[in-house]
Amino acid sequence: MAERPYILLSCGMSIDGYLDDATEERLLLSNDADFDRVDAVRAQCDAILVGAGTIRQDNPRLLIRSAARRAARIARGEAPDPVKVTVTGRGDLDPEASFFTTGEADRFVYCSTTAVDGTRKLLGDRATVVDGGEPVDVRLIATDLSARGVRKLMVEGGGQMHTQFLTAGLADELQLVVAPFFVGDPRAPRFVHDGVFPWGPGDRATLAEVRQIGDVVLLRYALSERFERQAATPPE
Repeated sequence: MAERPYILLSCGMSIDGYLDDATEERLLLSNDADFDRVDAVRAQCDAILVGAGTIRQDNPRLLIRSAARRAARIARGEAPDPVKVTVTGRGDLDPEASFFTTGEADRFVYCSTTAVDGTRKLLGDRATVVDGGEPVDVRLIATDLSARGVRKLMVEGGGQMHTQFLTAGLADELQLVVAPFFVGDPRAPRFVHDGVFPWGPGDRATLAEVRQIGDVVLLRYALSERFERQAATPPE
């Protein structure tokens, strides 16, 4: 298999497995203490990936919040923030989204072959647009990011991205935070979509950690043999 980064999936969900509700307002699935934990994990990664749907729905900045962590990255010879990565089939992104307008990190947009030219015209110099295949293949994305120096990739959603990385067998670790409430709306997005996953009743994932963080719980799963090597270097 071609070289690829260590890939960590990070997600917050309701008790019944939803990433959000069906309203336009963002549903908060975590608390301040867990947001700080996620910030620490981000600070140890070379790149953060979200799907285009997450950019449209949540408008994330994908920046390190802690000044101390940003300073520590600079002291290590790294950029203050990880590289930003998004994936889109059609290239229908807003150039004014926070993903493109905040921070100074490099930005990469992987899109389908047929959408490359249009996406480059749309975004101009706000991001590097890369041909991700037809349809977009997360295996190609992982290999290309590795060639660009990304050693550790954090995938933060949404459900389609989680599903594609999991079903492709590319995930090394899953950090799943469960909020203490139900959504119960079939119109709302779920953590994963239907698919054939490497981990099933006959091949159970390894639960490496359970941690209560205020009113939420973190479930940390080891999904490959690479997990133990990474776990030996905890976040700062």
